[in-house]
This record gives sequence, C-alpha cells and structure tokens, in this order.
Amino acid sequence: MAGPLKIDGVAKGFGGVTVLRGVDLTIEPGEFFTLLGPSGCGKTTLLRIIAGFLSADSGTVTLGGERLDTKPAHQRDIGMVFQDYAVFPHLTVADNIAFGLKTRGVPKDEIAARVAEGLKMVRLDGLGGRYPAEMSGGQQQRVGIARAMVIRPKLLLLDEPLSNLDAKLRVELRDDIRALQKKLGVAAIYVTHDQEEALAISDRICVMHGGVAEQTGTPVEIYRNPQRRFPAGFVGTMNFIPCPATGGALALGGQSLRLTRGGDGPIEVAIRPEHVGVLAGGMAAPAGAAVIAGTVVRYTYLGTHALCVLATGHGEMTAQIKDPGAVQLSEGAPASAVLPCDRLMAFAATGERLDLAR
Repeated sequence: MAGPLKIDGVAKGFGGVTVLRGVDLTIEPGEFFTLLGPSGCGKTTLLRIIAGFLSADSGTVTLGGERLDTKPAHQRDIGMVFQDYAVFPHLTVADNIAFGLKTRGVPKDEIAARVAEGLKMVRLDGLGGRYPAEMSGGQQQRVGIARAMVIRPKLLLLDEPLSNLDAKLRVELRDDIRALQKKLGVAAIYVTHDQEEALAISDRICVMHGGVAEQTGTPVEIYRNPQRRFPAGFVGTMNFIPCPATGGALALGGQSLRLTRGGDGPIEVAIRPEHVGVLAGGMAAPAGAAVIAGTVVRYTYLGTHALCVLATGHGEMTAQIKDPGAVQLSEGAPASAVLPCDRLMAFAATGERLDLAR
C-alpha cells in the first residue's frame, strides 16, 4: 500500500433509505482498522464500496492519492475474506488458494510456490489436496484467508469472517489473522459487530451508527474516553444515570457537579461498572464520591471478580467487584453504589459528550 486509503464524504442509499451519511475516514499503510457497529449501521455497505461491489452515491475513495472508486472491482488489487467462507466446493484447497493468482496470470511455478506459502501461513500444510466438504468451518475460513493473502494485495478487507465459528475458534483465528496481517504489512479493514473482537484485534476502531462514523480512535481511546453517547454504551458495559442540569449544575448522590459547558436540560451521567464501588449496610462512604442507596437484586460470582446489580432510585446499576471476598453481599440486602466523581462522564440529549467537574 503506497499511501493511505482515504474515504471522503461517502454517502449511499437504497430505495430512499440513507445507509451512509457522508463518511470520512483515513486508513494508514499497515494499519488494522475495524468498522464496528450493530446490524444496519452501514459498515458492510462501506466495505463493499471500497471493494468495488457497490458504487457510492457521492464521495470518493482514494488509495495512495489515486482514485480507487473509478476502477472495476477486479482492478483494485484488494483481497477479500467473506463471512460465509466463499470457497469453491468443486475445487481442492490448493486450487481455491490459487484461484486469484491464476486470474492474474501469475506463472505456474510461482503459483505453486505461493500456494505452498499460503498453506503454511494458515497452518494447513499437507491439506492442499482436500476438498472443502472434508474440512471444518474453521479450516475453510483459513482457506479463504490464504486465498486473499497470496495475491499480495494492497488492501485486505474482512467482512465478519469469524461470525460463523464457535467462540473458542473465533479467538484462535482472530489472533492468527492479526499476526498474518502484521507479518505481511498489508493494511486491513475488518467489519464486525463484536466489541470484544474489535478491542482485541484493532489498531484503531471506527464505531458506526445510523450510517455515521460516531467516533474513531484506538481501542483504549474508544473504551476509556468515548466522545458520544452511542460509543459509550455500545463498547463495553456502561451505567447511565438520568440527571437533569439547571444552570450548568447538577446534584448526584450528595455531590454537586457542574458542566464546564452546557446549561439546562436532560443530562445522563455515565460510569463503567469497574469504577463503581459497593457499600454494604453500615460501611462508611469514601470522600469525593457520589453515594446512591439501593438494594442488591443480583450477585454473580465469577472467580476473579463478581458482578453486583443494585436497584436504586436512578434505575439499576452494575458494579464489578475486583475482590469478591472483601464485602459480604446477598440478594435482597441493602447496599449503596459508590461513584467516584473523577470517573463520571456526562452526555447531552443530543449524544454529545460534556465536560463534567466538581
């Protein structure tokens, strides 16, 4: 990849329904970039526009400064891995991997060498003579990955390639994909609705919703510092607490808070479960924290930690307890949620992140 892939103002609609709303993105050479979002958010449509399977209604796609969207799909030098494996059942594994090389007119000797390299790369050595029906789903997907890699593309596109596999195999294969991509140094765009998968595999993530790129950043930035309400709720677990503001001030659990911008109106205060503490009856509350009384409605012990759900006057709140033995909790017992003020976030009704201070 000679330069960055740039997506500028790409929009797309189907039958009067807008699917993409002027998306702008830049993917750097060698980067593993993930489009993350729920079904219908536009991520697969965007991937297919990049691949050349769909044309945009407006906007441009360039690669290294050269227009990509004006070329037919077969001239874009892109490797594609599909959700449903897309292997040819009547061809052997070796012939499936060789397919893209043959259509590009690569010499026979080089095809044989690259197929052998591809088989080794995806740990299918010695299985080139088998047919897809003789292989597991995970092995078939490895064939699809090898086929996309051996053409040595400028760009690798992966459309939910692990969604048809069981959980253990998904983890194993996602790590393999990441390692292969870094070894070859090719830029990859990966589509998924699985937030854990996105956090584990990506250099950067674009969270999409309603055809809009809501936030783009590293996994740490997206998780720890969400800039809009949708990414905050979609990536990981988040407690949202309705808390109206008056004159830029709001009160929560005995603490006075203020918005450094924004005034009156409905506000949601948010906090991750791992930052919520739980006090059993009679325990003293720490300074500098909002304390909200409630009742334990669910307590789930998970070995390394426990999850405690409290019913409060602000709705249910989930706390992740790092040391389950440190506090004695039982379902139906009174307890309080402790919210450190420096861990609180605030979001306006428009979804915009607001600055919050004590």
